[in-house]
Amino acid sequence: MKTLDPGVARVLKRLHYPLEVMLTCVRWYVAYPLSLRHLEEMIAERGIAVDHSTVHRWAIKLLLALEKAFRRCKRVVGKSWRMDETYVKVRGEWKYLYRAVDKEGNTVDFLRRARRNRAAAQRYFEKSIQQNGIPETVTIDKSGANLAALHAVNAERDTPIKLSRASPRGSLS
Repeated sequence: MKTLDPGVARVLKRLHYPLEVMLTCVRWYVAYPLSLRHLEEMIAERGIAVDHSTVHRWAIKLLLALEKAFRRCKRVVGKSWRMDETYVKVRGEWKYLYRAVDKEGNTVDFLRRARRNRAAAQRYFEKSIQQNGIPETVTIDKSGANLAALHAVNAERDTPIKLSRASPRGSLS
């Protein structure tokens, strides 16, 4: 049996339910549009009494620890990124999702923000660079916010990140 990541093991040490039950609840909570009370009911149907507030505490504790553990195991990404943003509906509200992929299609990083502006794009670049290292080139769309953010990031650097603009969709060039 594989040993658990020390950070995850530390979080699990104080939780008194079987690991399978906790991970199942947290997975369902993240993967599907279920309320905590729905999860409480679903687990009760399987013969396990768990309060919805307990499931919420598991989600808060486990998701943070699991994200850190998964980031440590993440593959190294390439030095050429293609970055854009899209909007997604989260609990009935539209949010912007900043994301980038490398040349092989590996996800560099993503960041959800309420606004689409220079500050949000700059925060995305700073987070991605901190987590994945400095890219040689970044290809962006025609967003002025992304361009301004990349210029702001380059202003703080000795060797600037090369900027490439994506060709419009449908273009054959």
